[in-house]
Amino acid sequence: MDNVLRLALDPITQFAALVLVLVFARTLVRGRQTQRFLVHIVFFVILTILLVGNNVAPWTTGIADDDLTHRIFIGVAKATWWAGGAMVLASSVRVYLIFERKPREGRLIQDLLVAFIYLGAALSIIAFVFDLPVRTLIATSGVFAIVLGLALQSTLNDVFSGIALNLGRPYTVGDWIEVEGGVRGQVVETNWRSTHLLNDTNDLVIVPNSTLAKATLINLTGTDSVDGAKVVIRALPTRTPAAIEETMKTVLLSANSILKFPPPSVSVTGLDGSAVEVELSFKVASLGQTGIAKNEIFDLVYRHAKAAGIQLSTAANVQMEAASSDSSKHPGTPWRLLTSIPLFSALTEDEMETVANSMTRCTFKKGVVIAPQNASMTSLMIVRSGVVSVELDDDDGGREELTRLAPGDLFGERGVLMGAPEPATMRALTFVVVYEISKDHLASVMHERPALVEELSQLLAKRMETEEHLKADGSAGAEAHPISLAAKIRHLFRLPH
Repeated sequence: MDNVLRLALDPITQFAALVLVLVFARTLVRGRQTQRFLVHIVFFVILTILLVGNNVAPWTTGIADDDLTHRIFIGVAKATWWAGGAMVLASSVRVYLIFERKPREGRLIQDLLVAFIYLGAALSIIAFVFDLPVRTLIATSGVFAIVLGLALQSTLNDVFSGIALNLGRPYTVGDWIEVEGGVRGQVVETNWRSTHLLNDTNDLVIVPNSTLAKATLINLTGTDSVDGAKVVIRALPTRTPAAIEETMKTVLLSANSILKFPPPSVSVTGLDGSAVEVELSFKVASLGQTGIAKNEIFDLVYRHAKAAGIQLSTAANVQMEAASSDSSKHPGTPWRLLTSIPLFSALTEDEMETVANSMTRCTFKKGVVIAPQNASMTSLMIVRSGVVSVELDDDDGGREELTRLAPGDLFGERGVLMGAPEPATMRALTFVVVYEISKDHLASVMHERPALVEELSQLLAKRMETEEHLKADGSAGAEAHPISLAAKIRHLFRLPH
């Protein structure tokens, strides 16, 4: 019993047990920086009490003990004490950055501070444990440092450039930046050598820190989440700049992927004998939406320009001349409108002519309700020009806009194809021209061309799915499936399967 008590009170045994407890505790708290910081503090405090209690001062030089075992123990204990102090300081740095909620952003500075902490601990061990002259060692290693620095000149340039960028903070993790030369992306990480950007196509772009330090940077992330974008359009000067500007304003009015506030703007930026240059400026909710918004704007520019008779500056080529000659064969607006809609692309020329002759032109002033909510429409309506707002009336008398329709878009298909009421109100946001195809004329075309049923069922299913998504009321019903819709349309129009 006395031997066990003597062994338990032996400083070497206590030190070994303390180290084993540290290893076990670090294993338990792996990946949790805050708990690891507390473990390091407890270990350092207990180790300090153990050493001081046995008359061992880690911060003094020399080991005054004739017993070789005790001398080795004291040397190891003092080295462990310095290493434990370094672990406490390093853990405090990491925990601070976690509390600041910027662990990745401060990675470079964090690594530098930790490196200096452990370097100081190593020099302290050399001075206070091995009793070696640190100044001489530093002077001797200076020559080696010069040689190493010359060999790693490019790497060190990136490292110190990274330090300067972190101190200057021209950007942080999460910001969108554009580097001189056209490289643009969102900052996802900064490290010793480079900064990692995620571009619009989700490709990882690695830019050396030295390149960023020398280049002109544009931080695209402002004080809020709203980001701006521009689209430049060139049109042939066959219409006045004011008319082209008004058409482009209608383009922005019909766009669904841009922000309505702050309002978008249109400005004429150039005019010569070949083209009128117009710039469309708008805002999007985030930079990730810029590509989607631009794609929609280009599509709407084409549709509105065609509806308004405006030719884009690239229209003067052989293909467009061939198209214009075909239009001269069928000069009517209904024909041109049908040819621009993919839904009727499968019709023959005679069938297209029949449908075009049956279409009726209707006009609506700005603010007029074209079709109220819950109305059952008997004609398929095709927007010729202008913008139509699809609005949902709530029980409190308010209105919620679901989407906007532009030239070439259809509505009324639910009532014509299924006899169902319209789920939303159709309101003219501008002066609107629509062409309508009656249910009887559409039925005659579908009897001649049964494949049109599949196209209409796909269109109706997509429209119903979009409405359910915009209303965010769960999921679309089973009736939104194209196959079931096609079966209902065939049954309603008495078409063969």
